[in-house]
Amino acid sequence: MSTQTQIDQLKEAAARQAVALAQDGMVLGLGTGSTAAFAVAALGERVQAGLKIVGVPTSERTAQQARSLGIPLATLEEQPRLDLTIDGADEVEVESLALVKGLGGALLREKIVAAASTRLVIVVDAGKLVDRLGSRSPLPVEVVPFGWRTTQTRLQNMGLRPTLRLGTDGQAYLSDGGHYILDCATGPIADPAGLEIALATTIGVVESGLFIGMASQVIVARPEGIQTLQAGGEHP
Repeated sequence: MSTQTQIDQLKEAAARQAVALAQDGMVLGLGTGSTAAFAVAALGERVQAGLKIVGVPTSERTAQQARSLGIPLATLEEQPRLDLTIDGADEVEVESLALVKGLGGALLREKIVAAASTRLVIVVDAGKLVDRLGSRSPLPVEVVPFGWRTTQTRLQNMGLRPTLRLGTDGQAYLSDGGHYILDCATGPIADPAGLEIALATTIGVVESGLFIGMASQVIVARPEGIQTLQAGGEHP
């Protein structure tokens, strides 16, 4: 069995644990990415077995998967308050549960859905855990296409090293919102909350992949079993 197959099996087990939190009548945010896809698949099984929920997808890709599994969907306009969102992350800072998200390209919609949720539960494999954000992944920053090079210069002047994300066609990658993404090589981020504020006030920036103070629980797939990290420092 390959290492990737083992990791996928662990992520699937962790995703199933997260989906077990879903109850009849809930409105659920459905995340984007490989780990979130396992959660959507497990949720589809529960819906087919009789679970009555409504899902709000964070991307067109997730919406397509959910529809194929018979999961009823709604928009945020129709369901502005969510009970629970299950999503993945590119990095999780162990002590604070601060996150970096967006390598899947859906960070804006993911953050809007997360902010509308009573609980945000994150599912990751142990390789996504870091002592400081920025240690292993670039920080995605979603920007307006108009004047994006001037926005890139602003980010460079902040000490970030932004690179325009390209699609498989070699052209600028477009998010579901029609924006570009600048992937920023930051190195370990000393003050994620401060950087989030600085980016939010930068002209041309739509949103950043910093999710600070949003995760209530992180379910971690480890070779030795599933670990749950709780906001507030409780790590059973």
